[in-house]
Amino acid sequence: MKVAIHQPNFIPWIGYFHKMANCDIFVILDSAQYEKNAFCNRTKIKTAQGGQWLTLPIETAGKVQQRILEAKIQNPKTNLPKCIKTIELNYKRAEYFDYLFPELKEILKKDWQYLSELNIALIELIKDKLGIKTRLEIASNYNVSGKSTELLINISKIFNADVYLSGGGGEKYQDEKAYEESGIKLEYSDFIHPIYPQLWGEFIPNLSIIDLLFDCGPDSLKIILGNNRSNKL
Repeated sequence: MKVAIHQPNFIPWIGYFHKMANCDIFVILDSAQYEKNAFCNRTKIKTAQGGQWLTLPIETAGKVQQRILEAKIQNPKTNLPKCIKTIELNYKRAEYFDYLFPELKEILKKDWQYLSELNIALIELIKDKLGIKTRLEIASNYNVSGKSTELLINISKIFNADVYLSGGGGEKYQDEKAYEESGIKLEYSDFIHPIYPQLWGEFIPNLSIIDLLFDCGPDSLKIILGNNRSNKL
């Protein structure tokens, strides 16, 4: 059983879903501490002027150490419609705009208060549009403790995992000896960012998954997994 674990990022980048597609269970770590200026409330899209951050402001006053599942969207009745408008403005010319936008809009226009609930709904939508069959689990549904590597190992044990799939940059922070002692094999993602057709000129990597879906539609998962692509970064 191969498990991967990641925070519920806001409409994440392509590598997030590559990792999801290459494990048996993907655990959304909504119980982790919320970090300002990380990827839980922002993602990058492409515009005629280049890459642009798409950000959902979060209520942070007096909430220095709140968990992701406790983070509330600031003024959602204003900021969520602005998010919809920004996406529509920059991608309405994309070949597969209608492949994703109506369902994306339907989720974003709901009366969300908590960031993690919105992000999980968006992640589930993207998973379904890509055709990924991996089982999703939510960390806060389980009574699990620990920090850093210890927490990841403890979550993996809940699902009887014998392999933990880490992101490609995990070598910098993973305690590899701890995995070995726990009997769980540590693997690192082999994701290589593909080049695919984009709007607005020169190719920009590391954008939100919606950029790929709007431009490539039903071929997106093949591109993520490395099939039928002529080039890569």
